Amino acid sequence: MNDQMVSRRLLLKQAGALGLLATVQSILPSCVSHPRPATIRDSQDVSTLSGDVIDLTISQRSFPLGGHAGIATTINGTIPGPLIRLQEGQDVTIRVTNQLVEDSSIHWHGILLPWHMDGVPGVSFRGIQPGETYSYRFPVKQSGTYWYHSHSGGQELQGMYGAMIIDPVEPDPVQYDREYIIILSEWSDESAEVMMDHLKKSSGYYNYQKRDAREFVSDAKRWGFWSAMRNYVMWDEMRMDPTDFADVTGSTFAFLMNGLPPAGHWIGLFQPGERVRLRFINAAAMTFYDVRIPGLRMTVVQADGQNVQPVTVEEFRVAPAETYDVVVRPDAEQAYTIFAETMDRSGYARGTLAPRHGMEGEIPERRPRPLRTMGDMGMAEHESSHADLQVRQTPTTPMEDHAANHQMTHGEPTHAIPNERSGGDGLISGSVPVQHGPDYHGTGNQMVAEYSQNRMHDPGRGLEQTGRRVLVYADLKSLVPYQDQRKPERELELHLTGHMQRYMWSFDGKKYSDAPEPIRFRYGERVRVTFVNDTMMEHPLHLHGMWMHLENGSGAYLPRKHTVVVKPAERLSVLVSADTLGPWGFHCHLLLHMEAGMFRVVEVAI
Repeated sequence: MNDQMVSRRLLLKQAGALGLLATVQSILPSCVSHPRPATIRDSQDVSTLSGDVIDLTISQRSFPLGGHAGIATTINGTIPGPLIRLQEGQDVTIRVTNQLVEDSSIHWHGILLPWHMDGVPGVSFRGIQPGETYSYRFPVKQSGTYWYHSHSGGQELQGMYGAMIIDPVEPDPVQYDREYIIILSEWSDESAEVMMDHLKKSSGYYNYQKRDAREFVSDAKRWGFWSAMRNYVMWDEMRMDPTDFADVTGSTFAFLMNGLPPAGHWIGLFQPGERVRLRFINAAAMTFYDVRIPGLRMTVVQADGQNVQPVTVEEFRVAPAETYDVVVRPDAEQAYTIFAETMDRSGYARGTLAPRHGMEGEIPERRPRPLRTMGDMGMAEHESSHADLQVRQTPTTPMEDHAANHQMTHGEPTHAIPNERSGGDGLISGSVPVQHGPDYHGTGNQMVAEYSQNRMHDPGRGLEQTGRRVLVYADLKSLVPYQDQRKPERELELHLTGHMQRYMWSFDGKKYSDAPEPIRFRYGERVRVTFVNDTMMEHPLHLHGMWMHLENGSGAYLPRKHTVVVKPAERLSVLVSADTLGPWGFHCHLLLHMEAGMFRVVEVAI
């Protein structure tokens, strides 16, 4: 046996820590007992609020969940809240009354407005006190599909969210005969505080899909005993789990479409041959969804409220806070299932498109949960024909040293960016793997990706070999050239960091409470920000108040987004025009990640 291999004796000694004799537990909760709260049905039959003055009331209501009472935080008494429909160019006043016994707020997600109207307590205002009415006033400067939600504690998870559609002044370039708004979310009778407490005590508390002895035997048959053993031991040494795709799963979540669980699913009607626009909004607190409609192709026409050049796909992954508009054209006199499967495969939401009520489409066969790979850990050279399960055994890199030592130190928060950029030549930022520097980003970071690279052509784990065309970020191109074509004046690098065992999430190894001063932009400057994900989880990053131009190789047609997903071990760059004064929130839109510290303030000043 050569010096690159761990001895069989050592492997067998370490294998005891793996718990290989554990068995997978059943995790899917019953959704039958959920009530049927008010829901959005179509553009002609919705609870819609419009006009120059709109009134919203935040309150709580009780309803049965699984045999006991759950408490929902609602807007105007419904889950989701009412659809707010505005017109580009109007001035709107939205009066929000808080009837809770605690502070609350509403953030207008993706909307460009003055900083003090943004609705983030502690950043843009103090919050809405109990019994208080707060008036948001702002000009409507854009059009598209957006949404709104609480930015206070765990209220978003308790049902406080709704859709906001802004109709354009100019003729809409998207042609359609009928539209539906589809809000994906989740519900649990556990509060965000209880979830955080569970995760602090055990980071895998909600993961009932861990590998067990039967899976090890199967892996050993396919890869060979020692290859499988090395893989299992490596993951154990790193104190990480290759099944870790969602911090909170279907073990506590019921997954909803327009406020309804799968058993009481939402239904939208169509006439065969009609062009149906579906406006998908992921209002979930912690859940990524993979969306498909078996039997129908979807033409993506808008991303995060911004028109894009049409691209036809059969499936797309949507992160919390993202929105996608698609157009479908069902020709057959049959029912179609809108199927939104969670990324970790622990559950799903569903709805139906049908010519008439009473019809119901088939539920697609459920897919097995995916596995993380050493590529997700930043070990790019470990990619192999059997899902990169062959790994080096002699620690020679920072990543592997970490596997033995379990802790590293941190470096500086910003750096120059040495890799390729997207421009007129069509290059994609980070298309060449970049080795991590000498900084390890502090005790608040559990791991460091040895290599990071652009992954915008990658659909994401679990979607690699579906046999279907899956949307990727590299597909997105703005419908028209973006206005600010300046080269960036300055470049920043920001590392996404975390420590799963402590359930700490941060930027550059510092959680918000320990963070340095705000990230400062000079008013009017053009900045390139490169995100480097040093964790093994996807992070949807949301910048308030400004657009991020995604450097995906589209030249003058870079897409504008308010939320970008950074995959594990990915290096992804965006261009930001600092065109709005004030302090702005910037955070991971996984609610518990934000609450655990993955939040910063971006200050734009003259």
